[in-house]
Amino acid sequence: MEAAKKTAFRKPSWSCSLRSLLGIVMISLIIILSGVLISLDYHRTRKAELIAAEQAMGAFSERLADRLSALSADTVAPIELIAQTENAFLVPPPGRMSDKIAVLRVAMARSPQIDGLYAGYPDGSFVHAVSLRDAGWREALAAPEKAALAIRTIEAGPEDSRLAYVTFLDANGTIIGRRPFDADAYDPRARPWYQQARAQGGRTISVGPYQMATTRAHGMTVARAHQNADGIVIGADIILGTVTNFLAAGRLTEHTNAFILDDGLEIAIHAGPGSLRLASALPDKTANGWSAKVLAPLVEAAGPTDAAPRVRPARIYRVEDEPFLVTVGPEISSVLLKDHRIVVAAPLDELLASANRDLLHGVLISIAVVIAAILFALALARWISRSLQILTLGAHRMQSLDFSQPIDATSRVTEISTLGGAINRAQDAIFTFALYVPKEFVRKGIEAGYFKGRSARRQEVTAMFSDIYDFTTISENHSPEEVVEMLSGYFDVFDAAVSAHGGTIIQFLGDSVYAMWNAPLADEEHALHACLCVLDIEQRLVAFNAEQRRKGLPEFRTRYGIHSGPAVVGSVGATERLQYTAMGDTINVASRLEGTNKVFGTSALTSAAVVKRCGSAIRFRPLGSTQVKGRVEPLEVFELVGEAEDGATSGPEAGTKATAAPDQKAAHPG
Repeated sequence: MEAAKKTAFRKPSWSCSLRSLLGIVMISLIIILSGVLISLDYHRTRKAELIAAEQAMGAFSERLADRLSALSADTVAPIELIAQTENAFLVPPPGRMSDKIAVLRVAMARSPQIDGLYAGYPDGSFVHAVSLRDAGWREALAAPEKAALAIRTIEAGPEDSRLAYVTFLDANGTIIGRRPFDADAYDPRARPWYQQARAQGGRTISVGPYQMATTRAHGMTVARAHQNADGIVIGADIILGTVTNFLAAGRLTEHTNAFILDDGLEIAIHAGPGSLRLASALPDKTANGWSAKVLAPLVEAAGPTDAAPRVRPARIYRVEDEPFLVTVGPEISSVLLKDHRIVVAAPLDELLASANRDLLHGVLISIAVVIAAILFALALARWISRSLQILTLGAHRMQSLDFSQPIDATSRVTEISTLGGAINRAQDAIFTFALYVPKEFVRKGIEAGYFKGRSARRQEVTAMFSDIYDFTTISENHSPEEVVEMLSGYFDVFDAAVSAHGGTIIQFLGDSVYAMWNAPLADEEHALHACLCVLDIEQRLVAFNAEQRRKGLPEFRTRYGIHSGPAVVGSVGATERLQYTAMGDTINVASRLEGTNKVFGTSALTSAAVVKRCGSAIRFRPLGSTQVKGRVEPLEVFELVGEAEDGATSGPEAGTKATAAPDQKAAHPG
């Protein structure tokens, strides 16, 4: 049964407060739930953002390809018209110049993207219509204010002589000025557009992109040989501003890069953050970490162009440890930028900025929810645990046999309310039981660990027995009710004094009291405290007896016996009924000393063992040796006189001198 009791209250390996447990559980659930929801929402938003970005990048590439096709068609049309039908260009200038100017003026008006329209001849002659919309041309040619078109003419003379002049026309085609210019450094026959177009015969070719020498603008040249005369080439310069502006304006994010790659997968045009450059202007053919070395594998990974969609699926690619979403378009089929490809690369972080903001908002909302959950969990745990704390405090008071406060733990939780009722019933039962068992004794026994079944051990103790003079006569002259009431007050005096001096009342035996020191709690000065306790009891009995006299009741005179020595201390008895006590010669001697007071006419007798342990703190009067019942050898006895006074000699000798003086009597004369 004892083993069963031990295992029934096994302490768990870990524990925590209900408040903490509720808080941890609720917070953990909310964090997990919030994390799952945020993760799902983030991945959903991220996927949607990537799909939207991929679609936007694809649409941008398609629009750019369409823009190039339209620009190419608008540019090629006037060139092919002149190269196939206009006979005015079959003769070099100055022949039929008015016809040439009229054709050039109409073509320029219909094709605003053309910067210049011209014809080159095998003898080095050259006629060039220049739109003066660009401030660069106006400044370079020093054009009059009202000039809208400039016609640059180079006439070939004998022995390679050359006559060059520029004619200015207003918006109505009226000549408003003419002046010569230096054309020695310019020969159309040495230009790539002339040489390539002549080599291709009747096919239109494009040259560039490049940066124009005069205006420094980004442009290209489209050219075609005249079909009716060998060596005559019609060409047009196109400003790529519309293309490059489209590239710059079409960036999805601030740091999006748009590339146009030539047929060798080298960068031809790059529109990046804050810059727009041609390949010739790129340092080492690189742009913010991008280069042909980086782009070529992307283009090759896009696969062949045959039967392929216009825009390939986007891929995530890392450049200088930064992730980019990259789309690669097919080869351009128009004359402009023929066999080139469009590549768009947008930083993944910028594309997902909205998703990241949503993630941040979700995290902030989750943090707010977690904080609210913490406060709610703490409030809920406090509300629930408050009643449990009251019950716990009540249980602790019950353990200490403190019944001064009722256990009032009202709760709307059924289990807690039921537990509170059970603890209150247990308190009533323990309170009733405590009336029959010394509470202080039980407290000390629990603290010392003595109440663990039937067990005992040998140790030094000091035992004290007391008895009331002529109690039998008192009992005969008073009713039992009066006797019980007087004894109860009398025992209250003993209980208070013994407890105040660290002792334990083991038993009330009729009118006798059996108390012990150094058990169950250790007390190195147990003998001294036992003597001080007896002296204190005598002082308290003065007030008690005064009250007895006031009530017309008899006074109680008490005899005491005190002895120190070894005893067997522990819990003895039956399985279901134990008693904590001490047994042995020490206990018997203390009991016999109480009775020996009758022989010497004293009130408090102690043994030499007590005197020795008290030292000089207590005054004793030696009474010699006497034979006590149960012992063969005589016992040296001493009368307890009082506490040592300052400046007085303490010990047995002081007690001997005190017998000669009337005021140095025993603690209570017999």
